[in-house]
Amino acid sequence: MMDQKLNMEGLEMRLQALENRMYGDRKNKSGKPIKCAESLARIQAGLTNTANKRERVKILHKKIEDLMKYLDPQFTDHMTLPDAMKLEFILAEEEFLLSQAALLEQVNTLQPLLDSTYIRDVPEHATKLQRLSQIHVKQQDQTETQSLEVKKLFEEYNKTMFLLSKQFTQWDETLRKMEEAKGIRPVE
Repeated sequence: MMDQKLNMEGLEMRLQALENRMYGDRKNKSGKPIKCAESLARIQAGLTNTANKRERVKILHKKIEDLMKYLDPQFTDHMTLPDAMKLEFILAEEEFLLSQAALLEQVNTLQPLLDSTYIRDVPEHATKLQRLSQIHVKQQDQTETQSLEVKKLFEEYNKTMFLLSKQFTQWDETLRKMEEAKGIRPVE
């Protein structure tokens, strides 16, 4: 509502600027500034009255459709081309026309599918799909974060296992040396 009021005020200001450009400070007979809309309405009324009074103008208005038909470039083609030539054009396009007819028949057979509730409900499904895709993107981000965490944990696990393995090897070596020093044979 407010936009319409602003649009009208803007339109009135533009019209006022146009009238000032065209007429300047001129006034009409009653001393009011000249208005374009009033002038155009007077001219239109005068033309309508003149056209209604003249029989020839009435006839001309009735023949405007014929005039438009005669001015159409396809009308001249229609008049100048013989029927045999038109037949040749149609036969030359026969394969294309048959393929288009087959496609139209296919569309007609598939029309019930286009009118189905599934197609009509597409906007509703689109909003649901939008929400689901947002959830999917969020879950992908969470998955990526989780994958990085798991990778860090595996690296820590591998480091720990390597250090434990190294420690056990050192302990085994120390134990072997102690057993050799005491003369104890290792059990195999």
